[in-house]
Amino acid sequence: MPSSSSQPSFSMDDFAQALEQESYRFDFERGKVVKGTIIEYTTDGAFVEIGGKAAGFIPLDEIALTRVPDIAAALPQGEPLEFLIIRDQDADGQVILSRRQLAIQKAWDELVELQETGKTVQMRVTGSNRGGLMGQVKGLRAFIPRSHLMESEKKRLSDGTADELVGQALTVTCLEVSPDRRKLVLSQREAARTAAMRTVEPGALVAGTVVNIQPYGAFVDIGGLTGLLHVKQISRNTIQAPSTVLTVGQAIKVVVLEIDEQKNRLSFATKSLESYPGEILEKFETVMANAEERHAAAQPVSAQPAPETATAD
Repeated sequence: MPSSSSQPSFSMDDFAQALEQESYRFDFERGKVVKGTIIEYTTDGAFVEIGGKAAGFIPLDEIALTRVPDIAAALPQGEPLEFLIIRDQDADGQVILSRRQLAIQKAWDELVELQETGKTVQMRVTGSNRGGLMGQVKGLRAFIPRSHLMESEKKRLSDGTADELVGQALTVTCLEVSPDRRKLVLSQREAARTAAMRTVEPGALVAGTVVNIQPYGAFVDIGGLTGLLHVKQISRNTIQAPSTVLTVGQAIKVVVLEIDEQKNRLSFATKSLESYPGEILEKFETVMANAEERHAAAQPVSAQPAPETATAD
């Protein structure tokens, strides 16, 4: 039987130290967000007191989304800040920290919310290729496909002057936001459409142009917005085919029937402009020529302005 002197000695202090080291390994794992304060600046980063076995370190490239010219301004000494651990503890117990990665996570979260709500955001143009424009949104790389650009930007791609857009801010909405794939696809066209939708009111009479005709109705453009004039909304008489009344490129005045902002859809009508069922089929130009008077006359009395009354001197 071996003597007691052959057994390794293990004091309570050793046990406490082992627990403490294990605690540091548990509390300061990669991916964990910790709070800390700057205790020292260096030429390539800063040391951060986070309550661990050793001070954490944040490299210059991990301070912000873009390289900062002044570390002290970006990381004020003594001010509590949040950091993301991006590298586990080394042999000395030091971890590598990042605020840049936190900013990236926050930016993706905000963009997911923008996509869900349909709100617009600004993209700064950084370059172009034949397929569209590249840019940055909240520090993240983004892309607008050619099909989702406004005509003026499309023209620049075609004539080779798209580089003149570099540095400019474009208003866009989010088509695809994929944090896992780091993919951000935007639409300038849909952003313009959304903005224009907010200027249109149900019941308004607007001028437009027929841009497409289908068996179920005609699509009318009203200055960048396209809506459907359903075949049943053209006349109070039955129409078998919209093409018997309308042609592509034809000027037309329509009443805004319904606005669906969630689906970015508009629907129009012209039958309310008729004095009798079928009039628009017989006298289209006449109906269009005095559409304003017809529309006003069709409004409920309460919707029309009250006549001015004379006041005594």
